[in-house]
Amino acid sequence: MRVLRSFLKPGWLLLVLFVVAFAAACFAILAPWQLGKNSDTEQRNDLIRAAVDTDAVPIDRLAPPGRPLDPNNEWHEVTLRGRYLPDDQVMLRFRYSQERPAVEALTPFRISGTDRVILVNRGIVATSENGQVSVPTPPSDEVTIAARLRKSEGTSPGKEPRAEGGQSTAYTIDTAQLSRLTGVPMASYYLQLSPSQPGSLGEIDLPQLESGPFLSYGLQWLAFGVMVPLGAAYFIYSEIKARRARRSEGASDAEQGEVVAVVEAPPATSRSERERVRQSLREAGSRSGNDVDIASGGQIGDGSASAAADEAVRTKLAQRYGK
Repeated sequence: MRVLRSFLKPGWLLLVLFVVAFAAACFAILAPWQLGKNSDTEQRNDLIRAAVDTDAVPIDRLAPPGRPLDPNNEWHEVTLRGRYLPDDQVMLRFRYSQERPAVEALTPFRISGTDRVILVNRGIVATSENGQVSVPTPPSDEVTIAARLRKSEGTSPGKEPRAEGGQSTAYTIDTAQLSRLTGVPMASYYLQLSPSQPGSLGEIDLPQLESGPFLSYGLQWLAFGVMVPLGAAYFIYSEIKARRARRSEGASDAEQGEVVAVVEAPPATSRSERERVRQSLREAGSRSGNDVDIASGGQIGDGSASAAADEAVRTKLAQRYGK
């Protein structure tokens, strides 16, 4: 319990909070974001494959008047007859053709016998070396064209279409915004003109049918969401183990110090015990002195022998007790 309380500090709590928040973001936001982009790319690729293998059909079959475009019909090729409206043409900026700046020409197209207008992307035109661009005018007569259905794009804030020097320009193909700019009501989708059609310009290639790196990115975020908590748990476990080892080592040193102190401490004796030892030594000394006197022919109880015995006792006591 003491170890757990030691981790209830701001630094450790912030670490746990960061790990939990990061793991939650990986599983709830980052991984689904990348995996969702992968799903969208796969779905788009499937639509393109199906559309390429399908012949062109009249536009009313896949995009009836007054109805929004079915997402499953995007990229399919349709045919329609009508006229271009070059006076309401819009230039799409910030495009590239063969590593050179270019523009795309967006020209409204009115279907014959109706007031229905659909925006047509006629293709791409590269700029000249001096930055100028010359876009051929579309046919003025009634023509039949084949084009692919495309969804309208959104517009980023600050990137709305505008009129500059008598020319309408845009950065994305947002049909609602372009309809307001030109004053021409148009469908909610647009058409990408097929190659070799009346009024076509440089061909715009279909997207490459690749999944991209989104799947691997999504799996990486999932792996990070698992690895970071495991790494934090291992770090906390190592810290607890190290603290226990230091505490055990400190307790062992304390016990060893107590043993040394007990061994080195002088024996504690009471005053009566010391007197008893003195008396036994004195008696032993007396007997030793008498034996010497008898062996040398002296008399028992001779004063010089007793004095020598007493002196021997005092010497031993002084050596033993320092007195």
